[in-house]
Amino acid sequence: MRGRNAERDRIEQLLADARQGTSGALLVHGEAGIGKTALLDYAAGRADGVRVLRVEGIESEMELAFGGLHQLFLPVLDLVDALPEPQAAAIRAVFGLTGDGVRDRFTVGLAVLTMLSEAAADGPLLCLVDDAQWLDQPSVDMLTFAARRLRTEGVVMLFAARDGAPGAAVKGLPGLLVEGLDRAAAAELLPGLPPYVADRVIEEARGNPLALIELSAALTPAQRAGRLGPSALPEAAAGLPSRIQDGFLEQIRRLPEATQVVLLVAAADDTGDLTVVLRAAEPLGGGIEDLEPAERSGFVLLSGAVVRFRHPLVRYAAYQGAPLARRIAAHRALAEALGAAGQVHRRAWHLAAASTGPDERVAEELERVAEWAGSRQAMASASAAYERAAQLTADPQLRARRLVRAAQKAADAGQDERCGALADQVPLPLEDPGVAANFARARAVVELGYRRPETAARILVDSADLTGAGRPDTMASLLTDAVHAAFSAGSATLIEEITSRAPDLPVLTVPARLFGGDVPGALDALHALVESGRNPAAGVMDRLMTGIYCQLTGDHAAAREAAAGAVAHCRDQGISGWLPTTLHLLAQAELALGRHDEASAHAAEGLQLAEYYDLAHRAAHLRAALAMLAGVRGQEEEGRALAGEALAYTRPRGVGRGTADALWALGLLELGLGRAEAALEPLESARREAAHPLLSLPLLPDLVEAAGRAGRPERAAETARLLGERAAALGQPALSALARRCQALTGSDSAAEEHFTAALALHEGGSDYDRARTALLYGEWLRRLRRQIDARDQLRAALEAFERLGARPWADRARAELRAAGGETGLTAREDGPISLLSPQEREVVRLAASGASNREIAAQLFLSPRTVGHHLYRAFPKLGVSSRTELARLLAS
Repeated sequence: MRGRNAERDRIEQLLADARQGTSGALLVHGEAGIGKTALLDYAAGRADGVRVLRVEGIESEMELAFGGLHQLFLPVLDLVDALPEPQAAAIRAVFGLTGDGVRDRFTVGLAVLTMLSEAAADGPLLCLVDDAQWLDQPSVDMLTFAARRLRTEGVVMLFAARDGAPGAAVKGLPGLLVEGLDRAAAAELLPGLPPYVADRVIEEARGNPLALIELSAALTPAQRAGRLGPSALPEAAAGLPSRIQDGFLEQIRRLPEATQVVLLVAAADDTGDLTVVLRAAEPLGGGIEDLEPAERSGFVLLSGAVVRFRHPLVRYAAYQGAPLARRIAAHRALAEALGAAGQVHRRAWHLAAASTGPDERVAEELERVAEWAGSRQAMASASAAYERAAQLTADPQLRARRLVRAAQKAADAGQDERCGALADQVPLPLEDPGVAANFARARAVVELGYRRPETAARILVDSADLTGAGRPDTMASLLTDAVHAAFSAGSATLIEEITSRAPDLPVLTVPARLFGGDVPGALDALHALVESGRNPAAGVMDRLMTGIYCQLTGDHAAAREAAAGAVAHCRDQGISGWLPTTLHLLAQAELALGRHDEASAHAAEGLQLAEYYDLAHRAAHLRAALAMLAGVRGQEEEGRALAGEALAYTRPRGVGRGTADALWALGLLELGLGRAEAALEPLESARREAAHPLLSLPLLPDLVEAAGRAGRPERAAETARLLGERAAALGQPALSALARRCQALTGSDSAAEEHFTAALALHEGGSDYDRARTALLYGEWLRRLRRQIDARDQLRAALEAFERLGARPWADRARAELRAAGGETGLTAREDGPISLLSPQEREVVRLAASGASNREIAAQLFLSPRTVGHHLYRAFPKLGVSSRTELARLLAS
């Protein structure tokens, strides 16, 4: 019942009404395989305490008058004796229990109505009529006659009928059109398929559940691994164990030979362009007039210059039912027709589908297709074209180059697993140093994505050492990717080793100087890097590393700018594989700036993408970020679950940065909930995991606070001193504010106020969350000195900020302190406001709608259907007391 919430709700309501004595009827209709029977099964499964009668239409019994009615009432035939005599006589006659003829069908209809009422005398009754189109028409007429007249009997009648099928017609009942599943629900029916293959199956099946199951079952191992072109899916012969499929195939074979030819060409074509189909069919003996039998049979729909199959399994049957030689001929004919129409890219794919062995001419055409697709941000398509070109290539070195390019484009598309599968096919050894360098990068993508980031970095460094002399132009990309992997590993030693190979390379100069102790030199180099990152030509990795370095040096506004640029670059260029990584960096920057809602939205989107593309490494980092946000908000169960999932991945693989972040999140959660002693262990573990002071710098303020509140000043003083030194060297106001706060907590009371006031001044224009935490600590300190009035000012400011940010545990602490200081605490918690009435999904939809995004844009970002987005807004508006997007934007702004 995936993706059928609205349909289930409708059925549940009918059953609920029946339990209260109200009758109802519904016609569930849609195309073959769309899930009508599944909905009737669901109704039967939910009918606790409800008597169920069921009949299924059978095509071979359609001419047996009243046969369906007899089958439905067979379990309650004894009720006939309780009917008024004329009605009983009529029922006995139509069931063949007497030799009387049926003289009055109106009486038969009344008898059916009475039978239903009698069957519901002791409790609700559910009547299920499946495949009504194959029931005999007299039975359907009598059942619908009764259904239209039911009122207070407690009877529910559900009819399921296939649209467009010849046979009995169900008239005059409320209808429920069952449409294709949305993308998310459809993907759940395709377990084990890589996302890019699942996307193709979903596209072909148009959301039809049966087609989704049948088409995925028919994929060959190669197709499951991602070897897909734009021609009919699947491309290789395979049987489909489906009664519906067999029926389609049998009906197609009854059509004239020329009609089958035109259908085959239309099935092999992916444009739906009638002109192209007819041009290709002509040399094979088919013409426009040959489509008439297929149109009359309901297999195809013709509209203007478009030909469309009524059902995806009809297309598959038309293609797959043809012999291989005919399919090859159809692809060749389409290649000629498309070439004449100027569609050279589609032409290349059809030539490839018609090839039965190596063909360098076709391979070159496909390589041009790949370059064209890559230039238009269609990375998955580019990868598929490079792979098919490689399959048609006889020369091993040329095949290797094309396979490596296919792997790289797969990685750009977020297909890391497929990237690895393609890399495994590369014939070794590689003679070209450039190909060898790209091969190393492809292998590193897989290693970073699923195994150990340190190993990924080693692969890249080794390749740089081997190929650097022959191809110095490969050094920059290899070492940049390597230092990115080293940061993920959280290894300062590895970072220093990598940067020592090319310390003058702009993207490596910052870490080379920073970890080497030359902070001013590092900041100068970073300034130049930030400026170059603003150039539209800057690549995603340069932007990403710039953002990481800004984050490392405490310049979170610059980190946000770089991260936002990297996200935009990925979206614009179609580099979906890197989008979760850039969204993670953006979420971290927003979190550091105190923009928690924005951070949550970016992290949630990134995690959704990472899970969709099966990017386990990036998903772990994003879970750690979301755990941090849960800690800020006091969502204990959610925070622990997210951090636990992150640690389960990062610890065994040596993902030090992710491990440190997840542990930090756990420590922050404990600290916010007032459990300082419990916070110390994960925070100190996080510091050890980060190892180098530069890598552990962001978590030091929390560690100082936890140690101080736990009565362990000896664990706080040295940390506060180190933080002060780093803050002074880096010169960032936000970091300096945190350092002064820590000095206030660990120094003498005589100097504390100076540090607190300096910290508050430095917080201006920065994170409201950090400023509120400083105000809370300052207020607590003032209250201990019995300066109640001064304390109230700080505590009230902290409480207001925490309420606004939704930082519940911190607000609770501030409220308790304010109450102890004799202040008013009657503020309304944010969670008690109207936003709290929304589900998490509704909140995301509402946030994006308020920003001006259309339903389609929201759907694309959240992986929902536009209809689902509309449903969420329809439910959210009354909860929020608004009636338009303009009012919604005003509400959220306030």
